[in-house]
Amino acid sequence: MIDFKSSARRAACLLAMCLAPFSAGAQDFPSRTVRILTPFPAGAGPDGAVRLLADKLQKAWGKPVIVDNRPGGNGFIAIDAFKRGASDGHDLIQLDNVHLAAYPALFKKLPYDPARDFEVLAPLFRAYFFVAVPSSSSYKSMAELIADARARPGQLNYGSWSIGNPVHLGSALVESMTGTQMQHVVFKEVSQLYTAVGTGELNWALGTAASAGPMQRAGKLRFIAISAPKRQAAFPDIPTIAETPGLAGYEMTGWTALAVPRSTPKAVADKIYRDIEAALAEPDFKDRYATYGYELFPTSREQFQAFIASESAKLSALIQRAKVSLD
Repeated sequence: MIDFKSSARRAACLLAMCLAPFSAGAQDFPSRTVRILTPFPAGAGPDGAVRLLADKLQKAWGKPVIVDNRPGGNGFIAIDAFKRGASDGHDLIQLDNVHLAAYPALFKKLPYDPARDFEVLAPLFRAYFFVAVPSSSSYKSMAELIADARARPGQLNYGSWSIGNPVHLGSALVESMTGTQMQHVVFKEVSQLYTAVGTGELNWALGTAASAGPMQRAGKLRFIAISAPKRQAAFPDIPTIAETPGLAGYEMTGWTALAVPRSTPKAVADKIYRDIEAALAEPDFKDRYATYGYELFPTSREQFQAFIASESAKLSALIQRAKVSLD
C-alpha cells in the first residue's frame, strides 16, 4: 500500500531543498558592497537622485552602496563596465530613456542588447520639459513660435547637447507634428545650451526645471509651455504644449531607471525591486525631487516594461520620420 502521507512529506522536503538556495540567496543579499554605475556626471540631477537612493539602500541593507560615475561615450563606458561587473545583483546600473528606448533605433549596431543585458527593475523619476525662450523674446506662446517657424522655414533654431537625447527628439517631434523645419544646434555642455538661449543665440530649447531653471530664475529665460500631459501645480500659469493648435496629444519626458544583469537570480532581483520601491516611498524623496523638477513614477515592473515598449515604438517612429541616425 502506498503511504500517501509519507510521499507527500518527502515531496515537500524535496521542494524545500530545491528552493532553499534561492531563498538563501535573496535572504543573504547583499553579502558585500553594492555598486550603482551611472553614465551621468557627478553633480548632475540624475546623479543626485541615484545618490539619494543609494543612501536609503545602504541603511536598509547594512552594506556599503556606492555610486560609480562613468560619464561619456553615449553611456557606453558605464554600460561596458556594468557588463564586465558582478552578475549576481551586486552591480546595478542607472539608465535613461535614450539608452533603453531611443538608441536601438538610432544605432544600427549597439555594444549592448537592452533585452538581453538588462533586467530593468524600476523607474527612479521622470521629468517634463519646458519650452524656454530668451527673456527678451517676442514669443509669448508656443502658437506664436510655431507661426514664426512656418513663416520662416529653416530660419529658427533650437538646441540640445547631443543627437538623439530627449530634448533633441522632443524638439523634432514639434517639427514633425507642425510640419515646420528648424535648425538643430548641438552644444558640448548643458550650461552652454541654456546660456545660448539666454543671449538670444538660440530661439528656443526644451529644458527641465533642473537644467533650465537656474537661468529662468535669474530672469534670463522665460518658460512658455511644458511637455506634460496636463499643467503642473508648481507652474499653473504655463500651458502644456498639447494646448497649442496642431500639437494635441504632445508629450515628452525624460526618465531614468535602475537595472540589474539579466543573469541575476529572480529572488535577488525581486528583493532589490521591493527595497527600491520601499525607499522611493519615503516622504523625503518627493521633497528632494522637487528641487530637481523631478517627480516619482510609481508603477509595477510589468507596467514599466509595457511603458518602455510603448516609448520605444514612439521614439523609433519619430527617429525614422526625422531621419536621425548616429551611425
